[in-house]
Amino acid sequence: MKKILTLAMLMVLSLISKAQTNSDLLQQARKTIEASNAIYADLANKNDGSILTRYTEDACLLPPNSGPICGKENIAKFFKDGPKVHVKFTIQHLYGDARTFITEESFYEMTDLDGNKLDEGKVIVIWKNTAVGLKMHRDMFSSNKPVAK
Repeated sequence: MKKILTLAMLMVLSLISKAQTNSDLLQQARKTIEASNAIYADLANKNDGSILTRYTEDACLLPPNSGPICGKENIAKFFKDGPKVHVKFTIQHLYGDARTFITEESFYEMTDLDGNKLDEGKVIVIWKNTAVGLKMHRDMFSSNKPVAK
């Protein structure tokens, strides 16, 4: 009976320590994602390809009313000569083990450079843990505004 009780206690301690580790990893990931999100629009506005530093080599954008846009060359074309905007992302939830992949669920608000609201919507990003840190692997976004008729 003592062996069973000891084994049960060791299992509980193991689960608690793993949960704390995952929680700590998710908190570190949140800070990294928030920092990346804070400079995202600034990088896109540069129109020099620096936005690509946020994405994995085999990343895909999944924009509304369009097929997937995959690979850095195609993602660069998507952002080339785009409108100059500010975007504020607000993370709602992070899911995952923080060791391989993390899913970000966020809201966004987009304004022009004078602060006039242009759009708001939602974002799902799958972040991949790479040799150089977290990178966006899949990036899906859509407006909350109804489609113009």
